[in-house]
Amino acid sequence: MGIKSMNIYNTSLRDLGAMSYSTTQLFTLEEFLKLPETKPASEYINGEIISKPMPKGRYSRLQGKLGAVVNEVTETQKIAYAFPELRCSFGDRSIVPDVAVFQWGRIPFTVDNEVPDNFELPPDWTIEILSPEQKPNKVIGNILYCLKYGSRLGWFLDPDDFSILAFLPEQQPVLLQGEDFLPVLPEIQLALTVNQVFGWLKMGG
Repeated sequence: MGIKSMNIYNTSLRDLGAMSYSTTQLFTLEEFLKLPETKPASEYINGEIISKPMPKGRYSRLQGKLGAVVNEVTETQKIAYAFPELRCSFGDRSIVPDVAVFQWGRIPFTVDNEVPDNFELPPDWTIEILSPEQKPNKVIGNILYCLKYGSRLGWFLDPDDFSILAFLPEQQPVLLQGEDFLPVLPEIQLALTVNQVFGWLKMGG
């Protein structure tokens, strides 16, 4: 097959978390989902198991603040909810957006009205924050895949040049900078500029 077969069930979680390897004919999506979760999370993309980078300071700050700001204006009225690092499995991929925002009515609550463990659908709004270790095209590829399967909005944040690419279905991506206002889901009342988002990084002083 061109690569050695490996018994991943005998591989430690630490080793699995450090790997990024091609798995031609070794694993299906169903088989991948039976594997133990890793930290940092692993994604299943185009037949590969790819480990996400370990979160660092800027990433963690932006991820946490984005989720909190969205939930502040959506949770009480049950409009939507932003989940950090939520595994979403659909099509032939299993991805973990940095922030996944679901319209309230699309959250697949259990019969007891609890949040489920498994989300087998794309988010309404996917947010990805580029880490230095990541290749931009792979991250953008996940956003485009979400849009293909029904997501209504995607953000791609690049903390190094303080820009955000906004993705909408069947439209060209838009590069936003400075005082540009960011698009949000129409049901969410939230006005944010690019400068406001990256201004959250300035916590000292």
